[in-house]
Amino acid sequence: MLFQDLFLIEPILRALKDEGYTTPTPIQAQSIPILLKGIDLLGCAQTGTGKTAAFAIPIIQLLAGRPTYEKHRKIRSLIVTPTRELAIQIQESFVAYGRYVDLKTTVIFGGVGQGPQTDALRKGVDILVATPGRLLDLIQQGFISLKDVELFVLDEADRMLDMGFIHDIKKLLVLLPKQKQSLFFSATMPPEIVTLANSILHQPQKVEVTPVSSTADTIQQYLYYVDKFNKNGLLLHLLKDEKIKTVLVFTRTKHGADKIVKVLEKNNIKAEAIHGNKAQNARQRALSNFKAQTTRVLVATDIAARGIDVDDLQYVINYDIPNVSETYVHRIGRTGRAGANGTAFSFCDAEERSDWKLIEKLIGKQIEVIEDNPYPMTDLFAKTPAKTPHQIKNHLKAKEAGNAPKKKWFGKKGGNKPA
Repeated sequence: MLFQDLFLIEPILRALKDEGYTTPTPIQAQSIPILLKGIDLLGCAQTGTGKTAAFAIPIIQLLAGRPTYEKHRKIRSLIVTPTRELAIQIQESFVAYGRYVDLKTTVIFGGVGQGPQTDALRKGVDILVATPGRLLDLIQQGFISLKDVELFVLDEADRMLDMGFIHDIKKLLVLLPKQKQSLFFSATMPPEIVTLANSILHQPQKVEVTPVSSTADTIQQYLYYVDKFNKNGLLLHLLKDEKIKTVLVFTRTKHGADKIVKVLEKNNIKAEAIHGNKAQNARQRALSNFKAQTTRVLVATDIAARGIDVDDLQYVINYDIPNVSETYVHRIGRTGRAGANGTAFSFCDAEERSDWKLIEKLIGKQIEVIEDNPYPMTDLFAKTPAKTPHQIKNHLKAKEAGNAPKKKWFGKKGGNKPA
């Protein structure tokens, strides 16, 4: 199937050709015909499946076919998404696919001054992409009215729930017209999300593609067993490989991300962190530098990284193993996109082994363990013996540097113990 088989108008087909798109992804092929008929949609799809185009393309076509003759444009489509990065990415997609159509799109989000955003709103907007907090704020200030919304999209609903936006979403729903077409996208469907979807959608059709348990075949996955105190050393070791031009490194915490950046910069590796405590301009600058390859390593927490979309990103490193198995699939899905090849390395310490077992159970495969490891695990957190003199030497080196954990040494009976 090609995009021209989906009965799209010529201006959209021309824009898609400019972008180099010829064949729709499964979610695009299934969703676009449904949405063009005006039917509500419940989409279950993980990041990287092309779902932004799956709703942006039909929205542009539907609005282009309903021209407004009012002097001042009114918001006819509202897309709500959890993070600033994702909101910007969605707005850029609407601009790209609608470049030959007379529609105006803008994006609003918190963390920056509202002046430029309110100026854009005053000039008139057809399509508004927004994060929940800033959207409600500007509604309360009288800058935004939702009474003319014809198409409503709630994107990344499960992440909305994780980030505590559920009450904001419920407030927004009351302000929207009852007569509208609604689209609901979520990577997972826990009971709370199903309940929310039922409150928004009217007789929807469901599209479900690429289950969250699957990882792309184009991604090579490797595992390093390493002690927690040696993860920095292993990261620096991998970055000696000049083939790794850029790499996205995932950590569980904001503090952990900042610590990794300090270690890398101390070793003359250009790195920046992106997480919720960073100002919006700092986050955008870090992402722009990473895309331009002036920053080699971008260290991110999961929530901040949800909206990162970097073309031709070849490497991802899980510095910390996620404690939610599905998060692993989302993380490594940042590489190997659109059929490209990618590589994902994961650093697993002793305390994370149970989480790793659950990940392998979810994805249904055992990941290759790298044996040529300069920092093999010494099992200091578990009652198992140190396997080699090399492992004992690693522990002694870490202890001298003041990095070794203060745990009981479970060496072989009668064997060498660290001093």
